[in-house]
Amino acid sequence: MLRRLALAAPIALAAGAALAQSPHAGHGAPAGNAGMGMPMPQPASPGAAQAPSTQAFMQGMERMHRDMAIQYTGNTDRDFAMGMIPHHQGAIDMARVQLQYGRDPEMRRMAEEIIAAQEREIAQLRAFLARAPR
Repeated sequence: MLRRLALAAPIALAAGAALAQSPHAGHGAPAGNAGMGMPMPQPASPGAAQAPSTQAFMQGMERMHRDMAIQYTGNTDRDFAMGMIPHHQGAIDMARVQLQYGRDPEMRRMAEEIIAAQEREIAQLRAFLARAPR
């Protein structure tokens, strides 16, 4: 058993490091200290920075990370709900950018579904906060 653990540890560490480097970590935000005073990722191509959709995505991402910097209470349930509301709002904001600038029908449908689902979840989180002890 110990031998298996000793062999598995380097693999787990490598997988964790790879996941932390993954662009999916934080749904497009860099892993680690994203939103904690760290610079936001910049567009890869020079012209992309000037695209209206890029500007809108970046503004929404900055707002989401700023709003996710909540005052923690130590109550895990409340802290989760308070942090998830701006996270879900960020998804809504991104979906609205997609609807404004995107053209692909599949992506537009997905954006509409995301808006509906995230709005429902935000309402559920707010209802929880209204009834949960502080």
